[in-house]
Amino acid sequence: MPKAALLGRCHQSVTLAIPVMAREGKKPLKACCACPETKKARDACIIEKGEENCGHLIEAHKECMRALGFKI
Repeated sequence: MPKAALLGRCHQSVTLAIPVMAREGKKPLKACCACPETKKARDACIIEKGEENCGHLIEAHKECMRALGFKI
């Protein structure tokens, strides 16, 4: 698959828990819309440098997702 096709795709296996907002009666946040800043940086790094060179950005995105209630 071309690297450009990876942009915007989820590169990690994500198992969704019920996000905190859903338990509070608010509309749940979708995984694709969560943490746009870390997702953009992660995707750009993977496209430019390869996944093996972007571990710190991948982990930062996972932390952000976890903080929002997603189980990764």
